Amino acid sequence: MFTGIVEELGSLAAFEDLGEAARLTLSGPLVAKDAAPGDSIAVNGVCLTVVSIDGDAFTADVMRETLTRSALGALRPGDPVNLERAATLDSRLGGHLVQGHVDGVGTVLGRQPAEHWEVVTVGLPPGLGRYVVEKGSITVDGVSLTVASIDGDEITVSLIPTTLELTTLGRKGAGAPVNLEVDVIAKYVEKMLGAQS
Repeated sequence: MFTGIVEELGSLAAFEDLGEAARLTLSGPLVAKDAAPGDSIAVNGVCLTVVSIDGDAFTADVMRETLTRSALGALRPGDPVNLERAATLDSRLGGHLVQGHVDGVGTVLGRQPAEHWEVVTVGLPPGLGRYVVEKGSITVDGVSLTVASIDGDEITVSLIPTTLELTTLGRKGAGAPVNLEVDVIAKYVEKMLGAQS
């Protein structure tokens, strides 16, 4: 479980294609310093298991299913990535409950700069909009954000200077893919209500 508060802007050091899987080597001195094999680290919002540690880097294996259902397969060596270690029972919950299970890949549709922030429009994949509400939470590339507005399959989020500087969202232009995870509570509510009808 994660909170959507990115701890470090790391980078993809290497991408090894293994056919039905891939091995990612990720550079992140902060998250790697106390990581151990078996630990969970969210990479752009995708929960990955640490395979090994080598100094400031860690490796993680990614199944083909994860590569096709997330934007991790589009990463190239040198690309920045958002990193967050799993929450502990004594962690502050600064964002919202994030599982690290991507619900779909969205697309950055546009950016509108303002004096101190930017408004970013993100296109949602079909069917995901039903779980998103205005002023509700959504995770975009592992970043817990508040939905500023929703119009069909498009949402806007406002990014403060810290988010622009310290996450991948400050660098992604129109057309860039982003991992999306909706609030899990909405999915459970839908399932429970469906079971009653």
